[in-house]
Amino acid sequence: MKTHSLLALPIGILLAASSAYTRPSAATDWPQWGGAARNFHIEGVDLADSWPEEGPSRLWKQPLGDGYAGVAVVGDLLFTMYRADDHEHTVALKKSSGESIWTHHYPAPFLPKTDLKPGPGPHATPLIVDGKVFAAGVTGKLHALEAESGTVVWSKDLVNDFGGTVLYRGYSASPVAFGDSVIVTVGGDAQGVVAFRQSDGSVKWKSGDFQVSHSSPILIRFANEDQLVVYASELIVGLNPETGATIWTHEQPTRGGYIASMPVWEAADSRIYFSCAYDGGSRCLQLANKDGKTEVSELWFTRRMRVHHSNVIRVGDHVYGSSGDFGPNIFTAISVSSGEIEWQDRRFGRSGCIYVDYKLIALDEEGTLSLAKVSPQGLEILSRVRLFEGRAWTPPTLVGKTLFIRNRTDIMAYALP
Repeated sequence: MKTHSLLALPIGILLAASSAYTRPSAATDWPQWGGAARNFHIEGVDLADSWPEEGPSRLWKQPLGDGYAGVAVVGDLLFTMYRADDHEHTVALKKSSGESIWTHHYPAPFLPKTDLKPGPGPHATPLIVDGKVFAAGVTGKLHALEAESGTVVWSKDLVNDFGGTVLYRGYSASPVAFGDSVIVTVGGDAQGVVAFRQSDGSVKWKSGDFQVSHSSPILIRFANEDQLVVYASELIVGLNPETGATIWTHEQPTRGGYIASMPVWEAADSRIYFSCAYDGGSRCLQLANKDGKTEVSELWFTRRMRVHHSNVIRVGDHVYGSSGDFGPNIFTAISVSSGEIEWQDRRFGRSGCIYVDYKLIALDEEGTLSLAKVSPQGLEILSRVRLFEGRAWTPPTLVGKTLFIRNRTDIMAYALP
């Protein structure tokens, strides 16, 4: 395995002044995987329609260990995870400079039956809520940490203590918050999903007789009811996030080890789009309310759009994202109404994307950052620049006009014009 440099941090937890952490602000924070709304859309930011030829100005760069965890930002701090020296690390850095504030680490020997050569993890993005950081490692270790200091509040071992699903590529799903709980996928009899109380880690509820996947759950609001949507192994399910009660299920034949992309919900038409690679393909479900109960029907299925582990963006009636697995990855537009492919463009390969100011910011796996416009008619590239060498499988994070990017070795901040 290639050796990567570490952040210049003392071993253990480094305490910092409490003023380094401020309360969340919905307009300026990115507190979880996918941003505030968990859909990679950002509101209220105006961007230029082009960049200088050399690309956006880089503000700072810091070395990290290995991993593909996303970057969460709350107040003056950003949080991510990495692996070094057979330990997994959760780290807090200053948003403005990349200066280290604290790190928490623990031994993380790889689990049996896993193959992490393509990327040893961590894969999940930390969740920041009410002054706590909830971080899930690739070996199923879940920690609640104080955001100001990194002090451990509580921890759980989802594999050894709960008998959770051990996937080929390790644990990957990013946690989500609802009310006083933090919800994670676990897997197993009557515990496909577990809700832990944020305060002390006690179990609030367990639910679901299913094995899980790499996909992160989402929260939706339908017919005045909150629902937790979980894309699990061989099914997708809607649960009551307060109690864990099953609201609906829909079978799909693909096994969880092949599923890594997150479902996409649109309240305007009450449709859920979800996809995976290999033989999985894409499906779209229609939710309907009948006599006060949620009914689910499948609108369409196609194997022409197969999302591997990158994210997709829904804009209007279309979903845009990279399609493909071991072969070519082609950026694709698909209609949510019909399942028809509108276009495919080979100029974008496997890319992580965010959508802001009617524009797409895409980082491909080889380190090229692009600014583009997408529509049912095609892809218009406005600016493009190669930022670095090295694999990049993590979608960017945008807070204000500062773009945070990481690959397997480094984390960087750029100022967007």
